[in-house]
Amino acid sequence: MSNWLDEIHWNADGLVPAIAQDHKTGRILMMAWMNRESLQLTVDEGRAIYWSRSRGKLWRKGEESGHVQQLHELRLDCDADVIVLQVEQLGGIACHTGRESCFYRVYQDGAWQTVDAVLKDPHAIYEHKGHSHE
Repeated sequence: MSNWLDEIHWNADGLVPAIAQDHKTGRILMMAWMNRESLQLTVDEGRAIYWSRSRGKLWRKGEESGHVQQLHELRLDCDADVIVLQVEQLGGIACHTGRESCFYRVYQDGAWQTVDAVLKDPHAIYEHKGHSHE
């Protein structure tokens, strides 16, 4: 029996893009990367765990912010090279800017317009200094 992880077409860096989507509303919350270990742990722990390329380590979504993504369903696209996680976003905030979604800018009249309000000040979410984007 083949391992389900072997069916994924990992990129040259051993990663696959993972899109987090609100399981109730269908809103796209964020996109991040996963490696084999993070995807296996996501399934094992029932919560989104990504691979941070900038930090070179596993990133348990919500480990600093408290905004955990509880996994409801995992989907693989037809080319087996993109994952979609249907999640419940605890706290209603996925973005490190304090917004519901990382996709809060809309192209209008030749420029990117911010259309979503900040739900919580990022400084209140991340109490320590020097925090960069997860």
